[in-house]
Amino acid sequence: MAIIGAGVAGLATAVRLAVAGHAVTVFEASGTFGGKMHQFSLPGGYRFDAGPSLFTLPQLVDDIFRLAHREPADYFRYERLDPITNYFFADGTRLRSWADPQRFAAEVEATLGTPAAAVTRFLARSGRNYEATAGTFLHKSLHKAGTYLSTETLKAVAAVPGLGLLGTMHQRHEKAFADPRLVQLFDRYATYNGSDPYQAPATLSMIPHLEHGIGAFYPEGGIYAIASSLARLAEEFGVTFRYHEPVEEIITAGRRVTGVRTALDVYDFGRVVSNMDVVPTYRRLLPRQPAPERTLRQPRSSSALIFYWGITRAFPELDLHNIFFSADYQREFQAIFQEQTVADDVTVYVNVTSKKTPTDAPTGHENWFVMVNVPHDQGQDWEALTAQTRRSVLGKLTAALGTDIEPLIAAEKVWTPPGIAADTSSFGGALYGSSSNNALAAFLRHPNFSGQLEGLYFCGGSVHPGGGIPLCLLSAKIVSSLINEE
Repeated sequence: MAIIGAGVAGLATAVRLAVAGHAVTVFEASGTFGGKMHQFSLPGGYRFDAGPSLFTLPQLVDDIFRLAHREPADYFRYERLDPITNYFFADGTRLRSWADPQRFAAEVEATLGTPAAAVTRFLARSGRNYEATAGTFLHKSLHKAGTYLSTETLKAVAAVPGLGLLGTMHQRHEKAFADPRLVQLFDRYATYNGSDPYQAPATLSMIPHLEHGIGAFYPEGGIYAIASSLARLAEEFGVTFRYHEPVEEIITAGRRVTGVRTALDVYDFGRVVSNMDVVPTYRRLLPRQPAPERTLRQPRSSSALIFYWGITRAFPELDLHNIFFSADYQREFQAIFQEQTVADDVTVYVNVTSKKTPTDAPTGHENWFVMVNVPHDQGQDWEALTAQTRRSVLGKLTAALGTDIEPLIAAEKVWTPPGIAADTSSFGGALYGSSSNNALAAFLRHPNFSGQLEGLYFCGGSVHPGGGIPLCLLSAKIVSSLINEE
């Protein structure tokens, strides 16, 4: 069994298949595991998680260790966050998002004036919608007839009309809340899968339940600990990792997969799982095979422009997760998805892991992961856009925090969409594959298996059920089940 790519979905798939008795070889183009979930350090003692920063549904990681008859805490520990996020609005208002729905609702009422009951009612509805549908639409393949023959699926389908397929997230939030700041706060959850709240269906309004109903968490040692613990477990079960050995072609004979070719050798395999983005999988690794063009042409999700800054002082008003909102959210998403550029006024996410892992920065300093949502790469002038956005970000943070930020930057690195594409084989640097900007997006994602080539499977953020840590882990669960059921 070959797996192409040692991202988190590839790692989880490798473990699940190895535990089931398969001999697994993972081919990785870079020199280490993790994909977007890697780590690095900057001069001066600043450590960073390079990619994902929010962690929900930790039981999906625990489940992998339990499947292997291992105690999860022996490999991987985490804590529940409370508060979850600090919000800074353009008008100067600050709001703390507490984990407990009642406490969060009370904070909203005290700060924004929106009745607490409206907030708890909205979160309760999010929870009901999630519980009614997640088991079917996230945990199972939507592309196998058997999925639709269970009682659970029939219940999930019955719940669909109430999910809001015909309305957008923004419309649902405007209907629920009069205060535009609270609407903006909940609209932000569209970015969790790289989408636009002014286009994405209201079904995505269930996402807040992940944080307030189930919880947001922080792994001991940072997000990289997820990848490192899974890699350790994979090695214990005999998984072979071939680093610095990118797959150049998936070899086929007739209508089935027979192996992979790298620069070093040709390997025979009856099954291949691609954790590479589905677009380059077809374009680069299967150039002579017919590709599912309709699927590959789906609009891409947003990408990210990330500044990693070593900051020479501490900011007590910041926590692990911090959001600094733009004054015109609609303009921001219009720039990303209609104009394929970056707005002059952007929303800024600042992740500071040294708040939880003090060794991530020198004493009295902080490591700032500063991210802006941007379009995927389509040949834009990223040098100019990066310089423009850096000025905008520094101006916003300086104004909000009352301190000139630029002189505090002791170390810096930047990751742009072209860099993300080059480093992770994500098409155009899109973080989540295709966007979810239409009601049928979940059904239009590429399935976890090939309908044309026997023995070819897919996992990761560009295929069903989607991007982000939890959905990547679920894609591993789905593809492993498909293989083990054969």
